[in-house]
Amino acid sequence: MNLHEAPSALRRLAFRIARATVSIIPGGRMAAFGPGNDMIGAVLIVNLDRQPRRWRRVLCELGRFRTSDGAPLTLIARRFAAVDARDGRAVAATADVDPIYRIGNQLYVQPDARLEECFGVDERIRMTRQEVAVARSHVEVWKTVATGPDNFVMVLEDDIWFRRGAAAAIDRGWRAALRRCRSEGGPHLLYLSYTDAGGTAERANVCDALFRPIRGLWFLSGYVLSREGAAALLRAMPVVGPVDMWVNYRFEELGALALSSPAILQRQDSASDNSYSVLPYLARAGIVDAGSGAMSPDRMRSGPVLAWTARGEREGLAMALSMLGLRVRAFDGDETAIRAQDLPNLFEVFDALVDPPLTPGALSVAIARTDSRFLLEANAALWSEIEPERLPSSRTAVLSYDRPDARSWGQICTLLGLAEPVQTFPVGAPRGLRVFRDDRPDAARRSAMTLWRKDYPLDDSPWVLPSQSGWQSRPAIGQPVLLAGERLVYAAMTTATPSFIGLVETFPGNLASFARDSLVYDDHGARLVISHASTGSRPYRSGAFASVRFFEQGRFEAEIRAASGSGLVTGFFLHRDAPRQEIDVELAGDDPRHMLVNVYFNPGDDGATLGFGYRGSPCHIDLGFDATLDFHLYAIDWRPGRVAWLVDGRIVHERVGWDPTPLPHLPMRLHANLWAPRSEELAGRIDNDALPSTARFRNVSVRA
Repeated sequence: MNLHEAPSALRRLAFRIARATVSIIPGGRMAAFGPGNDMIGAVLIVNLDRQPRRWRRVLCELGRFRTSDGAPLTLIARRFAAVDARDGRAVAATADVDPIYRIGNQLYVQPDARLEECFGVDERIRMTRQEVAVARSHVEVWKTVATGPDNFVMVLEDDIWFRRGAAAAIDRGWRAALRRCRSEGGPHLLYLSYTDAGGTAERANVCDALFRPIRGLWFLSGYVLSREGAAALLRAMPVVGPVDMWVNYRFEELGALALSSPAILQRQDSASDNSYSVLPYLARAGIVDAGSGAMSPDRMRSGPVLAWTARGEREGLAMALSMLGLRVRAFDGDETAIRAQDLPNLFEVFDALVDPPLTPGALSVAIARTDSRFLLEANAALWSEIEPERLPSSRTAVLSYDRPDARSWGQICTLLGLAEPVQTFPVGAPRGLRVFRDDRPDAARRSAMTLWRKDYPLDDSPWVLPSQSGWQSRPAIGQPVLLAGERLVYAAMTTATPSFIGLVETFPGNLASFARDSLVYDDHGARLVISHASTGSRPYRSGAFASVRFFEQGRFEAEIRAASGSGLVTGFFLHRDAPRQEIDVELAGDDPRHMLVNVYFNPGDDGATLGFGYRGSPCHIDLGFDATLDFHLYAIDWRPGRVAWLVDGRIVHERVGWDPTPLPHLPMRLHANLWAPRSEELAGRIDNDALPSTARFRNVSVRA
């Protein structure tokens, strides 16, 4: 699995120029390739149908070399169609791949004490669709090799290049492999491309040309597989977890070999849409400092989308459009009809309107726009009012399906000119959660908030209103305090509790790693202590705890005395991954008279890994007191269509739908921590002389 940082644009350009120059220089003859029982007789290149450019680039690489009888290496090469992660049917459950693996499998290939400390070896991980597609692609290649005419086949992924001296290195390795494996009829698996798993790979029988790996090799970018080796891999199926991980378990039975140094490397100019299931765990363990979400798709740059649905209990079409990067406003049907003169203002803010109640004149204006697109579910509630025969057929798609699991991206993405996401088409949020409703008050009321706010710049994701919307946060003056429901969880936090467990992990952007001994209980509650770290990859260690349960909407309360000191943040928040959603209370030690509140929204059903934006929509609230001097009661009241923040029983801030983002709609865990941001903008530069510092929490509760 390729987890290295993507190179800079300049580096990619330099690499591309260098490869273009080298492509005209002959690479030499490869004596290992050609006809004969002990020769590599074929080359299979795994390539997606939608990536013909990569196929051409591999042919350029191969075209520099000749086989033992002088023929171009391209003559024995053929393309093998890869399984596409965007095809839901192709990555559906099969007997070939088991998508559930465990942390212990990762640790077998690449041991790491930090990962083992954070998670038990039996912690389950689900492969991403991309990982399943890669595994299934290699399995299909193995089936081809096992039943094919060639004793030995070189398998290549389509993002490779041959390093200088590759021909000589492969020939030396092949001769050495034949000598070592003469009694077995030749090598069954020979790695030509790999990376050592963090320098932990175990090697045996090392010589100048090759070695026998015991464990610890990543990548399957380039390897030679025998017919018998392919059959052995197929007998050992299902593949459990990422395929390069699983093959490590097959080394002994295959007598696997590897070149002493890789002769084939992965290109540095190839953008990848792969998503790695282990990344969130590595990030939480502090091993990598990277996000877990897959890249968001390109947003549609053309005109607006108008869609009408059957108005079922779940809003799948609205969620699907949001996952494509559109700002979606949905309607319930009881709103005032939209007039023609209202449309321009709406389209300044929103990219798609779902179930809009249009006047006949407004519909005519929408049709007259040559850049507009129309989507209709076959049983749309407003079918007769829309008069679908009026809609231009070239800009309209009628979505026909007889059950929710029959929905797909195809018609929508074709109409909008977008690539299909590598995600399952969503079921969508329940209509009652009002995820895509615009519940903002009128502009005059919004502008009254100006003096109360200290906002950060908004990010450029599709999940904040565009700058022309004039968003300003607003006070919750005069808002009634909503009654809370029954208490679901309560912990005084004076002793350890099974409801809230200490965390041993971290996250990107945090200079501290959380440790169990930095969470201390006494008669005054839980103490989170940040101090200098004597070991580990991060300079500080601190405390954190989180609820065991995930919660839907409710009121989340805690009495908190924030930590003092520049560069420190006391956090109390709701959070989830895949998709990332969050509702925050952050108390910065360098500005203890203000509370930072924030909302993060990313679209999709549970499990979606697309990432849209990062900073959310933060702003500061004046508390009127120093949060580090005493305990105060902080609360997040999260309800359908509304989030309110309370301090000592008084609402101090409120967000509704599209103010300026949709609100989270999926269950989240409740967290508390004391951390040190890498960014000095958030809380200033950390004052090492002020450490250790402590944040205190007590009387934590969750109400329905």
